[in-house]
Amino acid sequence: MNNNTTPEPKPVIVYIENTPNPASMKFVLNGYLMENGEVEYHSKEMAVNCPLASQLFDFTGVKSIFITNNFVTVTKTEDLDWFEIQNILREFIKGYIISGEPVFIGNPINEVEKSEEARQMAMNDPETVNKILEMLDEYIRPAVEGDGGAINLKSFENGIVTVQLKGSCSGCPSSTLTLKAGIENLLKRMVPGVTEVVAESI
Repeated sequence: MNNNTTPEPKPVIVYIENTPNPASMKFVLNGYLMENGEVEYHSKEMAVNCPLASQLFDFTGVKSIFITNNFVTVTKTEDLDWFEIQNILREFIKGYIISGEPVFIGNPINEVEKSEEARQMAMNDPETVNKILEMLDEYIRPAVEGDGGAINLKSFENGIVTVQLKGSCSGCPSSTLTLKAGIENLLKRMVPGVTEVVAESI
């Protein structure tokens, strides 16, 4: 009996999820694309360190690419319907991963470092900043990632929390409602000193 047989590689599965943003679609893999952080590209030129994103921009109608953990969120232009492109994109992403080609060349831009910058800011009020980050990590970020996006703290000054929304949340029609009715209400209730939450436009 030969015990030296190599195990069969795990099959690559890519499934499609809708997001609250009708212009964005989430392509979820059964494996990891990056260990932590996230990257977002708004043009082929920006994606020089990500061959996967660079090649996705070759498809007509692709406006931006967001990659984190185990999914890719693709945002399309308004003049294209998803049924024209979603299955083609899914098969392309699946084929790319199966090919073994690198998703990134070198280290991707690690947005976690930007969160760390926020931690280091300690801007006049480190206790409040740490509490805001704790609320984002525990309650808000998992929900935002579930919708195909990401949220990062940019600053806290004079009671105003400024966040950056990425992926499907960037430009989403319902993101303003989510920001005010959900995130702002939670932070105002849980973190003394927070008076408003605003989003930084990219």
